[in-house]
Amino acid sequence: MTLKRSELPPLPGGLAGTPADTVVYAVGDIHGRCDLLELIHEGIAQDSRQRVARRRVLVYLGDYVSRGIDSHRVVERVLQARPGGCEAICLKGNHEDQLLRYLDGDLDAGRRWFDVDGLDTLAHYGVLAKLGRERDEKIMESLRQRFARALPEEHLEFFRRLVVSHVEGGYRFVHAGLRPGVPPTEQSAHDQMWIRKPFLDSDLDHGAVVVHGHSVSARLQLRHNRIGIDTGAYASGVLTCLVLDGGTRCALQTERDG
Repeated sequence: MTLKRSELPPLPGGLAGTPADTVVYAVGDIHGRCDLLELIHEGIAQDSRQRVARRRVLVYLGDYVSRGIDSHRVVERVLQARPGGCEAICLKGNHEDQLLRYLDGDLDAGRRWFDVDGLDTLAHYGVLAKLGRERDEKIMESLRQRFARALPEEHLEFFRRLVVSHVEGGYRFVHAGLRPGVPPTEQSAHDQMWIRKPFLDSDLDHGAVVVHGHSVSARLQLRHNRIGIDTGAYASGVLTCLVLDGGTRCALQTERDG
């Protein structure tokens, strides 16, 4: 795997960029790909050495777990690494939402999570299970208890501390998107972690350029009102980091060799 850098069109005139003297690195859905995350961290460290901005912010857009090769290690890296001396802002994705609901006793949330590869996360924490369609109360509760025992306290605290949105200057960062026409202060946590089509299809001004993941696209989605950076890393090998500095923008992306 290698890392490439792509220059992007600057923010259109009249729109605010990042706050003064601030560079923001936004990382899309990781989904257990610790190998790609480490490459992105190296790229951020290298890029930051070329920046004059004194404040450096790293925003993770959520979905650290499920699929990939090691959700446990991804969480460890996010907790421990501060590439380029960045302060870290960690958002909650829909997979972390399901994980927490399951841990708190919502077995139906666990079933829905297992339908989208949540069992991979349990395996990454050493809880192995082969389930067919048998997901009765007893089985789901047993797995929930085993997962709760296997999950390090520091990781549980990490999941519980996750926030659903963050603002830097003229950018708002969320996992999934916003409900069109609803003021930012009235947006539901559920929409910000789960919404797709109404947000993706909207041309409305959301009051800020929304940087989001959640909806996979082969290429970075650069729109006047949103920037989508979920490039399906767990399957494609392409993890995207959007770099925002004032009104300028570029992207760091992993890519397969050859």
